[in-house]
Amino acid sequence: MTRPATTTPAPASRLSAALKLRPTGFGLAFLILILLTLIGCVNYGLSLGYGLTFLLGGVWVITAAQALRAARSLTLEVRPAGSVHAGQDAPLTVQAHAAGGSGGALEVRLHAQARELRAALHVPAGGAALTAAFPTTVRGPLTLGVQASALDRLGLWRAALPAPPAPLTLLVWPAPERPVPPVPVRAAPGVGGDGLRGPGDEEFAGLRPYQPGDSPRQVSWRHVARTGQLLTRETDAARGQATDLHWQDAPGDPEARASRLSAWAQHLSVLGTPFALTLPATHLKAASGEAHLHAALNALATVDPLPAAPGPAGGAARLVSHAATLVAQATPPTLLALAVTLAPGALRQPVWITLPIVLLLAHALARVQPRPGRTLTPLPVWLLALLAVGGAAALIATQGTLLGRDAGTAFLGLLIALKTAESRSPRDGRILILLGLFMTSTHYFYSQGPLAALHTLLSAAFLLAAAPAWIAPATREDDRREPTRPAARTPLPAALAGPLRGPLRDSLLGAGRLLALAAPLALVLFVLFPRPAGPLWQLPVQGQATTGLSNEISAGEYSNLAQNSAVAFRADFQGALPTPDQRYWRGPVYEAYDGRTWRQVRAPGVTPSVDVTGPPLNYTLTLEPSGNPWLLALDVPLTVPDGAFLTNAFQAVTPRPVTTRRRVELQSRAARLGVREDPDRLAFNLQLPAGQNPRAVALATRWRNLNPQARVQAGLDLLRTGGFTYTLTPPLLPEQDRVDAFLFSSRQGFCEHYASAFAVLMRAAGLSARVVGGYQGGEQNGSYLIVRQQDAHAWTEIWLPGQGWVRVDPTAVVAPARVSAGLSTALTRPQAAAPAAPGTLKRLQLRLDAIQNRWNDLVVDYDGGRQSDLLTRAGLGGVGSAPYLLLLPTLIALALLPALLLARRRARPTDPASRALHDLSVRLHLPRAPGETPTAYMTRAATQRPHLHAALQDVLNAYHAARYAPHPTPDTLTRLRRAVRNVRR
Repeated sequence: MTRPATTTPAPASRLSAALKLRPTGFGLAFLILILLTLIGCVNYGLSLGYGLTFLLGGVWVITAAQALRAARSLTLEVRPAGSVHAGQDAPLTVQAHAAGGSGGALEVRLHAQARELRAALHVPAGGAALTAAFPTTVRGPLTLGVQASALDRLGLWRAALPAPPAPLTLLVWPAPERPVPPVPVRAAPGVGGDGLRGPGDEEFAGLRPYQPGDSPRQVSWRHVARTGQLLTRETDAARGQATDLHWQDAPGDPEARASRLSAWAQHLSVLGTPFALTLPATHLKAASGEAHLHAALNALATVDPLPAAPGPAGGAARLVSHAATLVAQATPPTLLALAVTLAPGALRQPVWITLPIVLLLAHALARVQPRPGRTLTPLPVWLLALLAVGGAAALIATQGTLLGRDAGTAFLGLLIALKTAESRSPRDGRILILLGLFMTSTHYFYSQGPLAALHTLLSAAFLLAAAPAWIAPATREDDRREPTRPAARTPLPAALAGPLRGPLRDSLLGAGRLLALAAPLALVLFVLFPRPAGPLWQLPVQGQATTGLSNEISAGEYSNLAQNSAVAFRADFQGALPTPDQRYWRGPVYEAYDGRTWRQVRAPGVTPSVDVTGPPLNYTLTLEPSGNPWLLALDVPLTVPDGAFLTNAFQAVTPRPVTTRRRVELQSRAARLGVREDPDRLAFNLQLPAGQNPRAVALATRWRNLNPQARVQAGLDLLRTGGFTYTLTPPLLPEQDRVDAFLFSSRQGFCEHYASAFAVLMRAAGLSARVVGGYQGGEQNGSYLIVRQQDAHAWTEIWLPGQGWVRVDPTAVVAPARVSAGLSTALTRPQAAAPAAPGTLKRLQLRLDAIQNRWNDLVVDYDGGRQSDLLTRAGLGGVGSAPYLLLLPTLIALALLPALLLARRRARPTDPASRALHDLSVRLHLPRAPGETPTAYMTRAATQRPHLHAALQDVLNAYHAARYAPHPTPDTLTRLRRAVRNVRR
């Protein structure tokens, strides 16, 4: 009394109306993740983040087509795998076949008695089978509703099969009473103990005609020799006394009676004792054997009244078949993907965060590894909560907040690791994949270089490769070879590394193909998706500033920074590069001096005059994140980007600090600054702290009788002839009279020592003076300059009547190579006129930097302004114009075309002859049924389309010739293809 549920491919004319596509819960969460990362990219200007977001969006779209293709090709059969008693799990064989070789994943939902069982399996080209178990509660007929859906390889989309399977009915036997009570002693009516005989091997019972399968030893060869007719000897034996079982023999309610009679029947069957069974509406004659036992149990299962099935507590129960297997097989690849994703954090976050993350991931892996006789228990919830609270408190104590870039990403990594420790279901595994993808996007807060792009692409591939393992148990090789044989899955693999290595490799290749197919769509959206001009809101995403330039400067400030070789910015010039003595990149201007520290001032007043004396110099700066508002422009910046401005100290400033890589276009020209300057400002720049540096003040006071130019020259001569040394490690200076100690005692210093001392001398000599910070020099790499943190520099500006503010670099007097050859040369050869030729390693570094610069130009710095310029040059007019709105959907369709063509190609069999039959089924809109031979298919097709009988016969003959001819030639395949093309609907 069982009836399997089957489904076959629907005709193509019904597919569009029958297929229903909708995202799964995982697919909706995936879409929400894409929207969140898109908002983050818009807010923080993460250009490379757009690429990852659109790549995941392309994956989301392409997997929808995969689900639809799978729904068109998959067929399903669900049948009972054996008998079951009430209270046991009913084994069900779920067998699927992929027509045309396209494959996919299949999800089957079986529901009955307020219970739902979800079973899924991956279906390769050859088909697959899976044994599931549906829990039963009471005896009687159990009708299972069957819902079948095709899934894409990641489980993002669900498409209902066009021909829904019919309900499956099976009979649940009553649960036998345990222990078995004594069997009543009653002989069956009319049966005596001596006359009852049955099949056996004790006595000869006669001859009968031979039947195929009879043993040769039972054949009567003597009779064959006399008559020539094959006859088989039959034997029998005494069958013994039969027991008569009655419904009234069992006490209690109907369920108790059915349970006891079931136990008696099974007990007698094991002993080989025949029995008769009398029920209120059924009587079974005395017999023995398995068939008689099944008949008795079937009769007991249907005795009225049938019991009502109790509903599960708390509403409908949803069960997942092979949940333990899914967790065991999918956890290792998921943890591997998370380890790849979290790896960069170990290089930048505190070790007391990295260590718990590593231990938690190791514990999660050890928990699913098989251990004979040992099981690793999950960590208690209170411990996980304590780790989360402790980690948050420690990060707040060290970082001051959890909302910043460093603290936020470190805490997110810790939360992901904690989630792995408490994951116990496929739902938890999918959440881990989503968290890993979100964590991947946060790496762009730190870097958007080619290596960062490669890492995030690799992380996304590993995470997407882990997703199929959470859908269904891995398909084994024997299942692929024999799809018609029911295949039960091993609950826990013996060694996960070995069995999962093949599926993980296949999943990685599949994820790589999926990302490659999504790349054209991601490229189109990356170029054409509107880029907002500003952030949606402001949140701290940076750690501490990395430039070292600050609002104040004191001795030792720049010498510490000079040991940092990180790139500060790159400068691309439209024409010839400026000469080394022109490469002064103007930053903060320090005018207030207290005897130890120089500070910036915000002094309102009359804007100084600017008298241009040289041609314009146009260039583009690519600023690395610094956390500061300064645009490091060449002296003198005259044109700044929109939103930026020039202070009255000729410093280019942007209101929004540079927290991400920023590209700005500037124009500078040689000019005389402040010929007409505010007298109050000039007076402020003459002030010196009272009582400080008496020897330096006394020396410079004697120069007041000289003209201004001579005073400047006297100060430079002092440095040139005083035995001063340029060094990164000068001795410490006292808190008081620091300039005196430097000029008359140590005579060793870095640029800030010389600039500060010279400014003090000039103020004491009666000239307004200030210190300017910034960078000097730059390493040429083709058509652009690389300016590093070690190029940080300080110089002095002196106000001279009729000339304005004049740059004077006292460091260049002591070490001319600092300007002409760069810092590294100046430290070893202070008088060198040019840097040494770069070696092989240096040339390689410059080549890599050129790649980085080009990457920044094309990818990282692609923002709304550059998008607008591109659309204007292409004649589209801008975002929202009619040509733009026409071009965008056209390019999107073209971007999806490779995925559609590949899907169609993969749906066709690889064998040429089978591919020709597949093309014929497509031409006729008549799919082949699973296991249908070419001859049977042609017969069915000719029956439905009689006018094509002759053409179909030609195809069949050509197929047989191509497939079974002793010596097939290419002409046979050509004739087959021609015969298929000749078939007209």
